[in-house]
This record gives sequence, C-alpha cells and structure tokens, in this order.
Amino acid sequence: MINHLDSSKTRNNMKKLYSFILIAVISFSGFSQSSEIKKADRFFAQRAFMDATDAYENVNNKDQEVLQNLADSYFYTNQMQNASEVYKNLFLKFGEAVAPKYKFRFAHASMAVGNYKEADKYFSEFYGSQYDFEKFRKELDTTVSHVFTSNQVMNNAASADFGITFYGDDKVTFASTRNAERPLYPWNKKPTLDLYTAKTDDEGQLSEIVLFPGDINTDSHESSATFSKDGMTMYFDRTNDKRVKVEDDKIAHISLYRAKMVDGKWSNIEVLPFSSDSYSVEHPSLSADGKKLYFASDMPGTNGSFDIYMVDVNEDGSFGTPQNLGAGVNTAHREQFPFISEEGVLYFSSDGHQGFGNLDIYKSEDDFSETKNLGATINSGFDDFAYVVKEGEDTGWFASNRRGTDNLYNFLREDYTPPVVEIDERETNTETGRQQLKDVGNIYFDFDRATIKKESEVTLDKVVSIMTKYPTLNIEVGSHADARGTDSYNMALSERRAASTLEYLVSHGIERDRLTSKGYGESMPLNDCTKPTGCTNAQYAKNRRSEFTIMN
Repeated sequence: MINHLDSSKTRNNMKKLYSFILIAVISFSGFSQSSEIKKADRFFAQRAFMDATDAYENVNNKDQEVLQNLADSYFYTNQMQNASEVYKNLFLKFGEAVAPKYKFRFAHASMAVGNYKEADKYFSEFYGSQYDFEKFRKELDTTVSHVFTSNQVMNNAASADFGITFYGDDKVTFASTRNAERPLYPWNKKPTLDLYTAKTDDEGQLSEIVLFPGDINTDSHESSATFSKDGMTMYFDRTNDKRVKVEDDKIAHISLYRAKMVDGKWSNIEVLPFSSDSYSVEHPSLSADGKKLYFASDMPGTNGSFDIYMVDVNEDGSFGTPQNLGAGVNTAHREQFPFISEEGVLYFSSDGHQGFGNLDIYKSEDDFSETKNLGATINSGFDDFAYVVKEGEDTGWFASNRRGTDNLYNFLREDYTPPVVEIDERETNTETGRQQLKDVGNIYFDFDRATIKKESEVTLDKVVSIMTKYPTLNIEVGSHADARGTDSYNMALSERRAASTLEYLVSHGIERDRLTSKGYGESMPLNDCTKPTGCTNAQYAKNRRSEFTIMN
C-alpha cells in the first residue's frame, strides 16, 4: 500500500514536471517568434527589405501581416518569383480580408514571371473591369510605331546602373552604386548612388567611366542628370538629409538641384524652389530650347502616386508654377523618368497604364492627351525605365532590372509598319474609315440582347469562309450599343456582344489568337441617335451591331 502511494505520487510529480517543461518550451518558442517578428518589422519600417525577407522567413506561423510584409519585401527587391508565391499564399489564406493594393502588386509580380492568367484575374478584380493581357498584346502589335533591338551595355551584376543621359557630343552621364566608399543603402545593401560620366562609341558601349567632376556627388543619392544644349546648366536629383514621418515610416524625400558651369567647374549648386522635405521632386528632363523642365513628383495634387509635371524656366532663371500633365499621362499609380526629346515627344515610365508588367516605357505627343506603350521589343515584365533617344539617329539607352538588378541597355529602333495581308475581300467602310471585309457588312442585335440571331449566321459564315481562305488574316470584332441605357451598362452590353460574336467564329474553326473582341458601348453611333429618346426603333437598331475590322 505504501509503495503504491509513493509510486502514484512520483508519477504525478513527473507529469507536473513534463507539463512545466512543455509550457516553458511553448512560451520560449512564442517569445522567440514574437522577437523575430519585431526584428523583421523593424527592418521593414527602415526599408531594409533584404534583411526583412530573411527575418520574416524565419517566422514559422506567418499571420496576414507577416505574409503581406514578406511579399512586399520580395517585391521591392525585384525577387518576383518569391513575391508571386508569397502573395498567392496570402490570398489563399486570407482572401477578401487582404487590401486591394496587394492585388495590384500580386498582378505585377505574376506578369514578371509570365503567369498572365493570374495577372488578368487580379488586375480585373483591382480595377473592377475586364483585363486581358493577350488581347492587349495582340492589338499593340498592330499599332506600335517602332521595333527595337537592344543590348545590355555592361555585364555588371555588382552594381546598379540607370538614369543615363546625353552629355555633350560623345559622352553620357548615368547613376551608379559602384562607389564602394559611399555608405550602404539599407534597401538593397548597395552604396548610395553617384553620378558618373563615360565616353560612348558608335555601338553604344561605354568606356573611360569616372565619377562626375566637382561637388555634385555626396554621401546622399545623386542621379538623373539633364543638361542644357550649351552644356552650361545641369539639373539632377539629390536625396534630402532630413527625414520626415510618412504614416509609420520616416522617409528622406528627393529634391531637384541646378548647377552652373563657371570657369570650367560645376558650381552655384542650388535646390529648386518647388522642392520640399515633405514630398519628392525627381528625374528632370530639360526641353531642347531650355524653356521647360519636366520631372516626376508625388507633391500634393497628384492623381495618386508619382505624376509627371512640367514647369516653365524663365529668362532670368526663375521658374513658373509646376503644371501636372493630366490624366492622359498620369494615373493613380507611378509615372516617373520623363524624357522630352528634341522633337517634343514625351517618353516616361509607368506601372499604371496597361503594359507588360511593372514599369513600362510609354510615349505621349502633342497635347499629352494620349499615351502609347512602346511595345514588346523594348518592354518586359520587370521595370523598364529611364529611356532617352536621339530622334534623328533612332538610337538611345534605357534601364531595366529584367536580369535581377538595374542595368543599362542601348538600342537601335526602326520604323515599324504591321504586315498587310493581301486579300481581294478588303474595302474601306465609308462610315467609319476602317478596313473591313468586302461585301460582308455588320450583324445586328435585338434590344438589350447579346445573343446571335439566326439571320446573322449567314454573315458570320462569310467571315469564317474568308478567314479560312486567308489563314494569316486577323480580325477585330468591334461591337456597339444604342444610346438607351447608362454608359457603363452599354459598355458591358457591347462587350458581351463582341464576346458572343467571337465565340461563334471560334466554334466554326477560326483560331482564337487571330481574333480580338472589343466593346465600344454607345460611343460610335452610325447616325445622330445619341440620346435615349428621339429616334425610331429602326434608327436605334442600326447602332446595335458587331463590325469586322481587318487588323493586318
């Protein structure tokens, strides 16, 4: 009896000891995980994203905030495969609890790794409208004005190089992290940026690379120079010394500076009056006549993130009021790295216009009301930016991180005219001015319907017959609505009509990649019926149509 009681007491004591050890281990593990998260959060707040990725990866049970920050850390350091995988896990676990901005980044990361279906899904959800990359790419192939042949200038993985610009007749200036004597930048663990000069040869290769002379470079970042035509004035970026609080972070913004050539030296270095400690002003580009300075800024009044601005440079060297270039150029996202060519063509980079993923290079002309992507021969799924060109020579440079880090590329561009398929069945539509299939005409729809009518099949079968006869012929199905109904409803209705027309052609043997469908809503009526009342049913019916436009 005594032995039994002693044995029972021993077992109870052992259980208590094991329980205590288990609780201690769990508590220590929890404390360790909490400590790791705090360390990672500290790195993330300091924008030390390389360190943040390592710290967040060491967290075993990753909650929503950890996954968000880990994905962003990969995204901001151009590790797109990792970013895409973590974003995907984030949405699988937490779904609609995740803020829309992560859909935007996930879509761009998906574009970078070639997962276009995933990108379409999340862009569509983010923008609230249908996003179709393959359709965009096919249409762009018929409208680009140039094709580009490009080559990486230097195979230099150790440093980041970008922001190249013309400097005199045979020199360039660019920004680089190659100066090992500068402080390390926590974001990417590379030295802060300095400006360099180099000589160029006929093939666009660089030689005699040296630090930019004088007092331009400091321990802060300097980048993105631009020069007056006479070479006596330069503008450039410099990061501010002062850090200001933005939400939970302390950020040093970027200011624009001007320097003058005096007695063979760059001096009179001064910050421009519209720069600020409270926002960034960056990436200057001076017009050929020196009268207008273009730049990017997130100053109050932008459409969202960074916008492109223009400011007048007066005769006495003073400046006018910066002017936002407007919605034709600027979106709610990033527009940066403007370059104004000798011919007044504006080139810039954006991740807000539809493109190939992340920053793409675009151009805008005349009143800057329309923007065009430069196409697949220069843009990639990664950041492509800081484009400069000599229009008359069709040569220039740009930067891209498509191979892991920012690198310089030179290019040669050639005029591009999409190949024309020679067919007998081609004619110009006198009402729209578009090239269409001869003697085919349009098909029409019942009011508020997108269903193909039986009588339309004769016309559609003619389209099938012609496209079968000419196997390289590409067609756009453009569909329309009458003026009855709201603009948004009619746009959606016309898109359904275009889709049903395209699906009929595909179901009768036409390859899907030879067809594009586009809804125009009520924006292109063939008569004066532009209001929901005042016309007969027959007059309204003329605008409920699908047209077949030859794209090549």
